[in-house]
Amino acid sequence: MRDKAVEKGIYFMNGDHACCEGAIAAGCRFFAGYPITPATEVAERMSIRLPQVGGIYIQMEDEIASMAAILGASWGGVKAMTSTSGPGFSLMMENIGLGVCTETPCVICNVQRAGPSTGLPTNVAQGDMMQARWGSHGHYEIIALSPSSPQEMFDMTILAFNLSEEYRIPVLIMADEVVGHMNERVVIPDIEEIEIVNRAKPHAPPEGYLPYRPGPNGVPILPNCGDGYRIHVTGLTHDERGYPVMTADAQAQMVEHLVNKIVLNREKIIKTTSFYLDDAEVVVISYGITFRSARSAVEQIREAGVRAGLLKLDTVWPFPEELVRSLARNVKALVVAEINLGQMVREVERCAAGRCRVHLVPHHGGAVIRPERIIEGIRAALKRKRNR
Repeated sequence: MRDKAVEKGIYFMNGDHACCEGAIAAGCRFFAGYPITPATEVAERMSIRLPQVGGIYIQMEDEIASMAAILGASWGGVKAMTSTSGPGFSLMMENIGLGVCTETPCVICNVQRAGPSTGLPTNVAQGDMMQARWGSHGHYEIIALSPSSPQEMFDMTILAFNLSEEYRIPVLIMADEVVGHMNERVVIPDIEEIEIVNRAKPHAPPEGYLPYRPGPNGVPILPNCGDGYRIHVTGLTHDERGYPVMTADAQAQMVEHLVNKIVLNREKIIKTTSFYLDDAEVVVISYGITFRSARSAVEQIREAGVRAGLLKLDTVWPFPEELVRSLARNVKALVVAEINLGQMVREVERCAAGRCRVHLVPHHGGAVIRPERIIEGIRAALKRKRNR
């Protein structure tokens, strides 16, 4: 069934469908989910496509069970994913924490909508960005990507699976309703042209093997259930054997490991796209669908003589701290446009630390931010006096 795994060609498809095709190209063969607008099209297409490539699709009773199911499938040796939106994302949080603790590779696509609660199920927002970072309990690191087009939904879904396998962690795709539902040109290359990271196998024999001992890159190589290795999987604080150890020392060792395998590899993980930074006096920072309005705004205002630049966050978590600090030292202002009342702007403010002005262009959700509003924000930021 390899011939159906990657349907090479140029397509006109929406972002939700492009996410499915990216997942299948990356090797995903298990999907568990619960229909929820505006991510339902991901589940619907997966229910059709996975049987065509020998995979398994299952509709669970809710998002709690969906997240549990993909963790179990991953431990069985299958690349697995789920999709959801705001309320379902909230329900997944405990089991996302379990996935982080047990170092289980999987992918979660959150097609964001306006909230809180049921909110506007069919309208756009970017209100789950801080939940993506801090939604589960305890201290941990996470990887989250933010696509701005159907093409990026395809590309970033493949990247999400690769990162999940390389760093043994659940990876989040923080999409939004407009990107999920918009139809655009999507180019699907031949399978030989797609970089795919497959699951590493332990080199050590089962005797004396320590499943949670970090490898050279700080990430353990964990066997699949049924490979003949004795392994204990638990969400309790555990040692390198995988067995519970209820001490502060064991907690420190485990959490340091979970954090460091991401923090120490930040330069490899973080991806951004920039425009006109070389001469910029003001830089707009955006992500997801808002990037497209921001790009239009920057190009328009540059034509008016304002030296504006643009930074697109392809990776939102880990946050590109060093890059934003560097920008803050060299520009008059940073303008953050996002469809919420201020989430990622908090990270920008933290990194800027008073070195330059930080101006938010917010939106309550339900519609995209128009380029005109971002242009107004750029002009307002340049007029503001720096806080002292």
